[in-house]
Amino acid sequence: MAVPKIRDRLLRLSALTVIAGLVLSGCSYLRGNSARADAPGVTSDPCPNAVDTSKGCIYLGVLSDLTSGPFAALGKDINNGQLAFWRAVNAAGGIGGKYEVDIATYTEDTSYDLRKHAEAYQRIEPHVLALSMSLGTVQTQKLLDRMDAADMVAIGGTLWSGWQFENSDKGLLLESGYSYCSEAIIALDWVAEQRAKPNSIATVSYQGDYGGDYATGAKKWASANRVDVVAQIDTEPNTQIGNQDAAVAKLLAAGADLVLLATGPAEAGEIMGKAALAGYRGRFLGSGPTWNGGLLKSPAATAITARYNMTSPLDGWDGTSAGAKKARASATLEPSTWGYSAGWMFSYPMKALLTRVVVEGKLRRKGVRESVPGLRVDYEGAIPEYTYGAAKPDLSRQRAIIEMPDQTAPLGAKTLASDYHGPTQDRISLTEPCVQP
Repeated sequence: MAVPKIRDRLLRLSALTVIAGLVLSGCSYLRGNSARADAPGVTSDPCPNAVDTSKGCIYLGVLSDLTSGPFAALGKDINNGQLAFWRAVNAAGGIGGKYEVDIATYTEDTSYDLRKHAEAYQRIEPHVLALSMSLGTVQTQKLLDRMDAADMVAIGGTLWSGWQFENSDKGLLLESGYSYCSEAIIALDWVAEQRAKPNSIATVSYQGDYGGDYATGAKKWASANRVDVVAQIDTEPNTQIGNQDAAVAKLLAAGADLVLLATGPAEAGEIMGKAALAGYRGRFLGSGPTWNGGLLKSPAATAITARYNMTSPLDGWDGTSAGAKKARASATLEPSTWGYSAGWMFSYPMKALLTRVVVEGKLRRKGVRESVPGLRVDYEGAIPEYTYGAAKPDLSRQRAIIEMPDQTAPLGAKTLASDYHGPTQDRISLTEPCVQP
């Protein structure tokens, strides 16, 4: 009588073992098709709107000014350029033939606001492998400790000089091109060579990283070339102070031959228009973010066209490099700013990085971070090749695009010089950030 009972128990145990095995197998399957604990933002499930549903998905986050901040037009175009870039990558087979990339699912509009930026990061951090965009220097700096703890690498929508030093960015930021500080130096060399060397300069800029970096570069150039800096004028976006009347009054009082601007485009247009109307006869030079083709539709258009030049770290919309041609061909409509090209070009480093970690089997946050030093990026001619991990920036390799406003040119900007490198950068060295925000 005992034998049948024992046999029944053994059969029940055997059945339970089979069921347990199936459950565990199912759990393993489910884990394989969702983000692993050691690799947030990586799934074997396809991306939404996947080109090839047999490939897995890498999710990247976006924190940008997309609607109402001072750089909303620029931020929106940058985002559109990045979306187009990753669409092209996915259509060409994705990353390592195994994954496609999604940057749309975890996109957050932060309005260039510190609080919104931090809150948005907290929402998306558990779901992404890295950040395809973090727009704003101070906004990104405020997150660095949290990014450091999470091994979160990011493309920086900012050219602060500190990103070129590991003790400032913890090796987490994928910067491209030059810094705002270098931009002022290169641009002033071009003005001195192609227009006239100014006897005196003044700067009008936002306080902090962007404007402060640019203004410091101008001072470094002036010191190296024995030119007087007669005023360093700090200002803020119109959303905070209403107008630029105070900055214009200080500019007129300074009487500089040349005024350098590092503001938003609306503020730059107002400053140039009001200064010209009040009798200022000098020239203006603007950092990349000051420009928007819409300024040529403003009352200040005449003064802007006659007296203003702007710079960019990347080939313009009328550029001839392979990278510029690909960006231009990807757009269904002509963008309103150079941000579309920036979004396209600034994405090359992330593609190179993801390709490297997939090939090396290190597709997790720590592996992504560890693979940044020594990463070499080819921008297909739109920006000079760049290798990450150097102790200090190599100023001899930095180049700028010099432009002028032109109603007939694409985006209202005509390229005057590409691949420009002036003599002053060969005489100075940057061993630390030009300014600490």
